[in-house]
Amino acid sequence: MVARAVIADNQRMFTEGVQSILKDINYTAIKIVGIAHSLDELNAMTKYPIDLLIMELAMADHLGTNIITELKQIMPGIKIIILSNYGEPKLVRDAFKKGVDGYVLKTHHSIELTQCIDFVLNGRTYLAEGLRLAPEYDANKKQTQSERLKACEDRIILRQKLTRRELEVLSLIVQYKNNKTIAQELFISDQTVSAHRKRIMKKFGINNTVKLIKFTLDHQLV
Repeated sequence: MVARAVIADNQRMFTEGVQSILKDINYTAIKIVGIAHSLDELNAMTKYPIDLLIMELAMADHLGTNIITELKQIMPGIKIIILSNYGEPKLVRDAFKKGVDGYVLKTHHSIELTQCIDFVLNGRTYLAEGLRLAPEYDANKKQTQSERLKACEDRIILRQKLTRRELEVLSLIVQYKNNKTIAQELFISDQTVSAHRKRIMKKFGINNTVKLIKFTLDHQLV
């Protein structure tokens, strides 16, 4: 079933560009049923069935996160993707806390957007490559209670990006086990392990195993 989608951005050139890109790559998972260039136009569209909303974080003079919670309450089943110029960790974190399902920057490749759409329509969250929920973690810095709570929230969101099998593979990667050993323990092929490893690193915006292990341990993902 094709998902009904709305694109919301105060720049007409951008909304037209997104439509053009999806058409050019023949992406058929969604059907664009509406375009909103203001909060008023977006609110008017909530009267009709919408499965997916792709929106800029800043709409007109308002911060998009102010209406995310309202939209989720009005339309509990709607999936919301932020496609924005803004990628600061605090903004990304706040958006997810408000209830967004995916976050992609406008500077990302179109493949990142379509992958994000596929993820959220299948009930998963998606954080695009290179984005973070918090500044670089410093293991030597004493954390306040608030910082510990934020770290816990980060961990939950980051873990949601991975499938159960990817978490199993990751738990063995941090033990410095190679693909062959992991394959034997999980009763899968070396090639499958390699594919899982690559997908995990891509989801976290990491390009080598050493950094992946450090990232995993720092954020206590397994």
